[in-house]
Amino acid sequence: MSKKKRLITSALPYVNNVPHLGTLIGCVLSADVYARYCRMAGYETRYICGTDEYGTTTETRALQEGLTPKALCDKYYKIHKEIYEWFNIDFSIFGRTSDSKQTEIVQDIFLKLNKNGYIIEDILTQPYCENDRMYLADRFVEGICPNCGYENAKGDQCENCGKLLDPSDLKDAKCTVCGTAPVFKETKHLFLDLENLKPKLEEWINKTSKYGKWSNNALSITKGWLDQGLLKRCITRDLKWGIPVPLKGFEDKVFYVWFDAPIGYISITAQAFNDWEDFWKNPEETELIQFMGKDNIPFHTVVFPASLLGSGDNWTLLKTISSTEYLNYEDIKFSKSRGTGVFGDQAKETGIEADLFRYYLLRNRPEKGDTQFFWIDFMEKVNGEIIGNYANLINRITQFINKFFDGVVPEINIDSDSFLNKMDMNKYKNEIINQFEEIELKKTLLYILDICSEGNKYFQDCEPWALIKSDKEKAACVIANLCGFIKDISIFLWPYIPDAVERVFGILNLDKEKINLDYIGDYTGLSGNKINKPEILFNKLEKKKIDELREKFSGKQTQVKTPEELFKKLHLKAGRIIEIERHPEADKLYIEKVDMGNGEIRQIVSGLVPFYKEEELLNKMIILAYNLKPATLRGTESQGMLLAAETKKRDIVEVISPDCEVGDIISIGDITPNNEEITIEEFFSVPMTIKDYAMTFMDLKLMVKGKSIKVERVENGKVG
Repeated sequence: MSKKKRLITSALPYVNNVPHLGTLIGCVLSADVYARYCRMAGYETRYICGTDEYGTTTETRALQEGLTPKALCDKYYKIHKEIYEWFNIDFSIFGRTSDSKQTEIVQDIFLKLNKNGYIIEDILTQPYCENDRMYLADRFVEGICPNCGYENAKGDQCENCGKLLDPSDLKDAKCTVCGTAPVFKETKHLFLDLENLKPKLEEWINKTSKYGKWSNNALSITKGWLDQGLLKRCITRDLKWGIPVPLKGFEDKVFYVWFDAPIGYISITAQAFNDWEDFWKNPEETELIQFMGKDNIPFHTVVFPASLLGSGDNWTLLKTISSTEYLNYEDIKFSKSRGTGVFGDQAKETGIEADLFRYYLLRNRPEKGDTQFFWIDFMEKVNGEIIGNYANLINRITQFINKFFDGVVPEINIDSDSFLNKMDMNKYKNEIINQFEEIELKKTLLYILDICSEGNKYFQDCEPWALIKSDKEKAACVIANLCGFIKDISIFLWPYIPDAVERVFGILNLDKEKINLDYIGDYTGLSGNKINKPEILFNKLEKKKIDELREKFSGKQTQVKTPEELFKKLHLKAGRIIEIERHPEADKLYIEKVDMGNGEIRQIVSGLVPFYKEEELLNKMIILAYNLKPATLRGTESQGMLLAAETKKRDIVEVISPDCEVGDIISIGDITPNNEEITIEEFFSVPMTIKDYAMTFMDLKLMVKGKSIKVERVENGKVG
């Protein structure tokens, strides 16, 4: 009987979040290890992932960075791709949910759900921030969980107790963008009728959870959903950046990200493979195994399969779900803004090989409970286990062959007394296969290292360095057996540390195609082989370097910067508005021409229509964020941003108008203006405020020509 095909997915990362070590082990890295095992075990395997690109989160971040949502996604997709490539993640494809295939397949599934009676209309009360003038994504609302009392629960799910929520469920809800309380507006939306789908879904869950051997965690979370009663789930949102709803009366809406994102697994496969239906519409011959953190479980065991079941097509549905708990950092949470923890784009700057990060993360995989990344533990585990056990054995054997046998592997004879006969590597192979099939990734890794330690023990017991002097033939037998042994151990370890193993095969002068479980116990291509020059696989991690890295990623280094060091990234310059007109494509925007001195005229776009008449702004002095990267707002380029003071509630917005000449520099202290372009995110990382009617940064007044910058109507507030 031929093996089934295997579809392997890892949860799609939000495009505008740079992954940290915890998110890497939670899905992408774990799935990569399993996919590599499946390939070397002979399964036809597709490992699918990509960036989740639609939704309010993307719209909001794009606004902050002065980019279009598409440009923002292009920028962060590249960052994600480079990170995963550095970590040796071997996707079959790493795609994007903004691709046209996603629109095609999502709309097709929706129309079939609607035709089959599983889509209903209802009124939804949505959070709307009057301060930011936008509908808020559920995760952009925080408050107190009504179920457990957790104070920082998100509007879609409480991270503390796992209960799925709507923003209106939260007590003391606040907009996470500006901190003001949102209002809730009623709008007509479309819902997936989960209650009507429950019989199909429950039958499938009861059967698949046993057949697929779901973890207790996955099963209890899914059963919890069923026991609470499946309510209708809204699948549309009032946004622009998303997949349009192909239904009359709802053309101005897009699909909610948690309806369309899981379908991304299908569309991303279709982006790269014409035979995608041979995998996704072939449940008799294909198994779907999905990797994710525990917070994503119900969307993959309830919402996604319900959508596929309701469509009526013969979809390949989830067989096995592998979920993890959380990996934390040194007893605290990963936070890029606070500088705590290692993020994917920073790992490659440490000078430590990707395989060593892979090893420790997998050695420390949070399978049964939360685990921690500790730098000292990282050093000890790496030095003592993967270097001290495996890499050291590789080096000792290859150096011995190079020195005493002219770089030629002696004939490997397996008789009744030989080491390889006693070890029986095929017996170990069968146990390793069993453990991989159960997705026991950490257990399998430790099991392989235990086997490896037997090789080290044999080397020590035989003392080939002494034996070579008295009995070269016997020493050759010892080393030949050990050479076959390290070849097999390397194959076992390939899913975990692929780059190191491929280098070992290069040293042994073996074809990388033999990194396959079929070659365990096969030494025909190794005997008599002329090896290449041995090399050190890994350098031992030194405590001094580890202490430096621990300090660097502790968040403490950000506290020593002076206000001047932080402020010097900005270039603020005075200008005068000489022309102004309403933006033809936006009700609340002006287009202004600003005289910056020395004949330079800049065009900017500002959202001041609700606060100022045109004649009030004409000829007004302003402060311009002069080195801000140009952005396109509703089709018009803005070459900078004028600064305004605003109260906390934003009921007063006042243009900051300095008493100075065109072209004068506004700063703190004696700072040379920065002429390098900065992003909107970098600009807002220097938060200026209004204190007692004066413009300040970290309690230092901003000055121009020796005078402080004053406003008239905002006593205390922020600058934006």
